[in-house]
Amino acid sequence: MSNEIGRTTTRRDVLRLLATGVGGGALMPSLLAACSSASDAKTGEASADSATGATAGLDRIGLQLYSVRTALEKDLEGTIAAIAAAGVTELEFAGYYGKDATWWKNTLTQHGLTAPAVHIPLPATDDGWDAPFAMANELGHQWAIMPFLTPGQRKTLDDWKGIVARLNVAAEKAKAAGLNFAYHNHDFEFATVDGTTPYELITSGTDASLVKLELDLYWTVKAGKDPLTIMSSMPGRVTCVHVKDAGPPPERAMLNVGEGTIDFKTIIATGRTMGLEHWFMEHDRPADPIAFVRASAAAMKKL
Repeated sequence: MSNEIGRTTTRRDVLRLLATGVGGGALMPSLLAACSSASDAKTGEASADSATGATAGLDRIGLQLYSVRTALEKDLEGTIAAIAAAGVTELEFAGYYGKDATWWKNTLTQHGLTAPAVHIPLPATDDGWDAPFAMANELGHQWAIMPFLTPGQRKTLDDWKGIVARLNVAAEKAKAAGLNFAYHNHDFEFATVDGTTPYELITSGTDASLVKLELDLYWTVKAGKDPLTIMSSMPGRVTCVHVKDAGPPPERAMLNVGEGTIDFKTIIATGRTMGLEHWFMEHDRPADPIAFVRASAAAMKKL
């Protein structure tokens, strides 16, 4: 376990995790032992909160634009304005809706938004990274993130081994283009394939200095895994998270932020001590995209 956990996670945080069911049995004993010596005293607890910025709240609120894709298709400018009005400050792109980099840069500036990240699907060949990386640079993204693999791309263990090799190539090309590169998970990466898991293959088979991780907190929890265990096992590797809430088991329904069981306050605060840089709200299929943004941003402001 990382020493950072012992220095920054309080007993109050652990109890909160236990109450929400997100803490994970494997991590709880270690966290309790660590925090008993580091944060039983009031001074220790105050120091931990100060170190993570928990008492001051989040300085930024991010949104993955995939969440509002239907609204963007109907009213691009109005949707961006509504997002900014809700208190969102950072965007993670998933397509550009036919607009060029100049249009987007002007629109972002107009609404006081930044765009640190973009999702780029796996291209047919490795040469296919060049054009989206060039666009990412034009728009000022710092992170290029591979978001999803279709069932046809991941049928066998050999398929996954091929993906690992391609992620290394993509990360090298991203570095050459002046970009950071990361892989975004769903729940299928945690399913066992021939005695291992795709997530193990990815995290052990890629260059940890170049292939970072965007941890989708909803899909991780739905797969029965603990985000804090993953973060603490690979300090510095989880640089972004998707803030997407989950209802109670076994259904684990996808919910607006703040309406489910995931303790985002503890996860984000602890993650920031281990290299977490960005947190983007997301809902795959919100009934009302703008209502999702408003309700979730309001919940984020309370973290």
